[in-house]
Amino acid sequence: MSGTFLGMPTAPPRGTGNIRGSEPFPAAARTELGNAQLRRNVGKATRTIRDKRIAVTGELPDWEELRSAGAAIKRDVLSRLPELLEQFEQAVTARGGTVHWARDAAEANAIVTRLVRGTGAEEVLKVKSMATQEIGLNEHLADEGITAIETDLAELIVQLGADRPSHILVPAIHRNRAEIREIFLRAMPGVDPDLDDDPAHLADASRRFLRDRFMRARVAISGANFGVADTGTLSVVESEGNGRMCLTMPETLITVMGLEKLIPSYADLEVFLQLLPRSSTGERMNPYTSMWTGVTPGDGPGEFHLVLLDNGRTATLADEVGREALHCIRCSACLNVCPVYERTGGHAYGSTYPGPIGAVLTPQLAGMDTGSGDPNGSLPYASSLCGACFDACPVKIDIPSLLVELRHQHVEQAGFDAEQALMKAASAAMASAGRWTAAQRAAQLGRLLGRGGRIRALPPPGSAWTSARDLPVPPKRTFRQWWDSAEGRAAIERARREGGAR
Repeated sequence: MSGTFLGMPTAPPRGTGNIRGSEPFPAAARTELGNAQLRRNVGKATRTIRDKRIAVTGELPDWEELRSAGAAIKRDVLSRLPELLEQFEQAVTARGGTVHWARDAAEANAIVTRLVRGTGAEEVLKVKSMATQEIGLNEHLADEGITAIETDLAELIVQLGADRPSHILVPAIHRNRAEIREIFLRAMPGVDPDLDDDPAHLADASRRFLRDRFMRARVAISGANFGVADTGTLSVVESEGNGRMCLTMPETLITVMGLEKLIPSYADLEVFLQLLPRSSTGERMNPYTSMWTGVTPGDGPGEFHLVLLDNGRTATLADEVGREALHCIRCSACLNVCPVYERTGGHAYGSTYPGPIGAVLTPQLAGMDTGSGDPNGSLPYASSLCGACFDACPVKIDIPSLLVELRHQHVEQAGFDAEQALMKAASAAMASAGRWTAAQRAAQLGRLLGRGGRIRALPPPGSAWTSARDLPVPPKRTFRQWWDSAEGRAAIERARREGGAR
């Protein structure tokens, strides 16, 4: 992009907060692969959701047309985002809301903290929100002496367990009910010491814990699934009713929304309210779909603030290829079909956004460094490029192509290194029959490094390969050596005779 974007600089900063990873994916994945219980928990949950999604999407004869419509709406939004954002701000303001603009996590956290302090509250309720996780809002509020209480059951489990979310839709997907019971007994105030691990009893315990908080809350903080530009309406979809309580009972409501969550008109909700529940939870519709427009005297919060968050989104929009990642509606369908995610879980990605879309979004929003310890630069390689994520995405984000593009960008930014030197050497060997034959013979020395038919460690620069995968031990003979041998000639002659006989 050229010029400025709604008053922001031409080259806006990348995102900050919890979005940035902590260690490269291969190292983190190796640790998580050693957790057999995690693999069982994640595998069972993703298979269940995957099967439900296939069943309910198969009911709609126009499912592919709906996907195309969702993709077209998202493309339209990004093509005229500044115009739609200005329209949205005017509509929210006209209906009694106040709009705040945040360039990054630090600005967003400062705005929310100031608004909460202005109410005199020392405790806030939270509706499940990826945007507030992205900016590390809970941690920031805690540092400022303000307690944030998650009201989504899965988020509450993560919070009480001093854990990290591992899934976009089901943050505690890596926990089973026995583990959840232990967390509740250890960390939930007032819990019945005889609590068992029956799911209904666990849900009831959380309901009793939260009820008092709902009744006394003065401030609630939410995200938004959608913001409607022409009316200023915001929408949150959820399954438990906790969001509805937070959006209606407190005196002050603060919503943090990423710039890309806009849709042009109220009618566009018709498309996304069919796509999202089927893709995320395998349901025909969400049990709770809450929509609010500004402030209504005598009904709901008397004060509404909307924080519009950039945090790297403008920089992503400037990438004509990578901007497609901003189409994401956070349904998590790509996670539930990804063989890599199913085996490593979400923590290996080290970011708010795990799975295939996280491998695209995190480097896009937070940027890629080129050092050997760069966690974000490793994420585009956390994929087999099988394409299942593209097939499952309700808005047809071509995640495999985006991953390939990010790999290309990462290599270009890294400059000449040992890996490139190795590739140049391979290219030179393959350009000559003589050099290729000599290279094949030299490679047979690798048999000395093998154990059980595999080579699990090579010296640098080959260690860059074996750090994430094994190599088969080279055969005793190359194909050319076999071809030239008596055994090879005899096999060729037999094949000729059999072919002639047929």
